[in-house]
Amino acid sequence: MKYTIPGQHSTVQELRAHLQGLDPRFDAVDTPLGGAGPLGQPLRIGGRIIGNRWAVHPMEGWDGTPDGLPSEATCRRWRRFGRSGAKLIWGGEAIAVTREGRANPHQLFINPAVDCRGGLMRLLEEVRTGHSETGGSTEDLFVGLQLTHSGRYARPRGVAQPRIPVHHLLLDAHTSVGADLPILTDGELEEIGQAYVRAAVLAQDVGFDFVDIKCCHGYLLHELLGARERQGPYGGSFQGRTLLLRRIIEEVRSACPGLEIGVRVSAADILPFAPSPESGVGVPLKLGTTGRYGFGFGMDQEDPLRFDLDEPRAFLRMLRELGLRLVNVSLGTPYTCPHLQRPAAYPPIDGYAPPIDPLQNVIDHLRVVRELKAAAPDMLLVGSGYSYLMEWLPHVAEYEVGAGHVDFVGLGRMILVYPEFPADALAGKALNRRRICRTFSDCTTAPRAGLPSGCYPLDPYYRGMPAAARLREVKRNGDVARFSRG
Repeated sequence: MKYTIPGQHSTVQELRAHLQGLDPRFDAVDTPLGGAGPLGQPLRIGGRIIGNRWAVHPMEGWDGTPDGLPSEATCRRWRRFGRSGAKLIWGGEAIAVTREGRANPHQLFINPAVDCRGGLMRLLEEVRTGHSETGGSTEDLFVGLQLTHSGRYARPRGVAQPRIPVHHLLLDAHTSVGADLPILTDGELEEIGQAYVRAAVLAQDVGFDFVDIKCCHGYLLHELLGARERQGPYGGSFQGRTLLLRRIIEEVRSACPGLEIGVRVSAADILPFAPSPESGVGVPLKLGTTGRYGFGFGMDQEDPLRFDLDEPRAFLRMLRELGLRLVNVSLGTPYTCPHLQRPAAYPPIDGYAPPIDPLQNVIDHLRVVRELKAAAPDMLLVGSGYSYLMEWLPHVAEYEVGAGHVDFVGLGRMILVYPEFPADALAGKALNRRRICRTFSDCTTAPRAGLPSGCYPLDPYYRGMPAAARLREVKRNGDVARFSRG
């Protein structure tokens, strides 16, 4: 690691200098105000109050049962989400709407053959119980369920069984998709859309406050947003590429009156990256002589290493016209550009060394949300990419929320090892540095090898699992490629 990681800074002034050396528009507060400051302020959506500005991102644990129900490890994680003190629990978990849409054989999914309702009720109760255990009121707790279909990355039986909306110039080779693989028909897309609606009806029946129609990280609805090469009503123009999402939202709205709907979206992407054979540093895949890229969302088609936020701005306007206000903003995908999607000091085993200072990628997240918030100030935006800031996270988070650049600060990996991080920050407590995520990426390497996702280095619960020994073996031998490439 040739870059100074935030945890190596001994003062906030050093962190500020590092930030502003990369981009002078970004800053941090000297002393966070805790619950009395911007992060402790409530926010209204519809007739409900969300009690503070911390959010927990959805995190798939690779620990469900073969039938798609939560295990004890799943329930432990959800209870810890509640213990976080965050008042916005964004989806908790990525729940596949069909068996064939699972990203792995341990992913939770809507299985009509078992008591899905009971499993989801238990997860919701775990969140509420965890929140009450730490003295939090559940009256201003807002909990959603993230609904997904893995599309190109579907592995319902542990091997690649991709379901693609379009053949992709670079991703087909990157994901071992043959030219003869049929693309999803319009009718098949519509059937998947109906599965989203059925899942939303179940979520409302269970008692969730909202559902997230997932459009991020390379999965089906996200890839469809960039499917310029697809023929027919669900491809080509922006209107076509968003048609399935719009129909899902409209039908959920009709079938579930009173249920809020959110969207987590990868608002900008870049070319897929791979490790350089010489250095192991990430380098973009070569585009060849084709000129214009023709794929992706929120990216410059003439220079696909740059963002173009014209369509993401239009996307927010579209959601607003459909009556939505909640949007969780991410970038890229963990499969093709993990350095952008999840800034880290250490890459997962199938990743690559950071091609730029990861703090610059944190700034990318902050900048995109700023620009989208400026374009749609009435939308409620959740920001991503904060965990890499480590102990200085509250300083930057309070600056961004206080300046009106973002409405909620979302945490993913940090919550896995230190679920009480938001609660401690709100209470003005000194953070427990031994529990702060250092972005070792074992929570990503483990599922790449078919193991449960968790913080193996810092959480005794995962460190004591038999899977920990297997993870050490995988890291030692580097034998994850077979599983991750399929």
